[in-house]
Amino acid sequence: MHPTPPVEPMLARSVTTLPAAGARPMLYEQKADGFRVLVFTGPKPYLQSRRGADLRGAFPELVRATAALGVEAVLDAELVVLGVHGLDFPAVQERARRRAAGAERAARERPAHLIVFDALEMSGAVLLDEPLHRRRAALEDLFAQRQLTAPWALCPQTSDLTTARSWLDPAWGAAGIEGVLIKDPQSRYRRGERGWLKVRTRMTAEGIIGAVTGTAHAPRSLLLGRLDAAGRLRLVARSTPLSHAAAIELGAVLRPAGAEHPWWGREFSAGWGRKELLVFQPVVPEHVAEVDADTALDLGQHRHPVRYLRLRDDMVPGDVRE
Repeated sequence: MHPTPPVEPMLARSVTTLPAAGARPMLYEQKADGFRVLVFTGPKPYLQSRRGADLRGAFPELVRATAALGVEAVLDAELVVLGVHGLDFPAVQERARRRAAGAERAARERPAHLIVFDALEMSGAVLLDEPLHRRRAALEDLFAQRQLTAPWALCPQTSDLTTARSWLDPAWGAAGIEGVLIKDPQSRYRRGERGWLKVRTRMTAEGIIGAVTGTAHAPRSLLLGRLDAAGRLRLVARSTPLSHAAAIELGAVLRPAGAEHPWWGREFSAGWGRKELLVFQPVVPEHVAEVDADTALDLGQHRHPVRYLRLRDDMVPGDVRE
């Protein structure tokens, strides 16, 4: 059956490290920081988000590109916008809210691109049950025969583990490559299933402990900040749940803060993209924590929870600035 929108894309399960080389070869792909989209090309072009939303109104230049491709296909891709220093995820978010004249203006000022990494259908042939290496060959043929350039890009792929490890360097993360996907070259496209593996690019960072969930003496997680140019404490990260040992360590040094705290009376969401409010207790912002984080940042704020590593007694809050 030919895929028609909405289609559930194949997903990835997160792991912490690249698996060691085994008897069965694997393929590795860069994971760009953008919007996952399914692209339906041909006379009735359609751009579908991961959750099934219609993105055509927000990205008119991509609609025109899909209509002009000259091949009826269903492609799996990452929708990205280029910034000054690399891929700009906040720009993708902002563009996704535009429509009509605003969307056309944004398309001229900050054009979007499609980094294509899979094909569900090509020239009327359904490829869902074809192994990945054949689907990839179909994509490479498409790019070669049509001599595709911007806004089209073919996702980098390798079978070399050393190359894949190099893609996890934080320098790639700073440019917008948030990790590596690991795929079986013999696997078929399983809609809605987590049949791939994903490793996120990691880095260490520092943050001022500005608040906790739980209480100052029995913290469950941390809210971390950095000082902006005016010296104000700005929330930049939330931590994963603290280990028992970390909660004891921090509970012995953290002090509850009152109305003098810059976050007193503030409201923070319980998570990125969520509407629920977080219940937290401000603490005196006098301690600096080192954390392990991925490289997905939105205007300087960590999109995913960070993991507490240790206190930095060698640093003071004034050292931790944006």
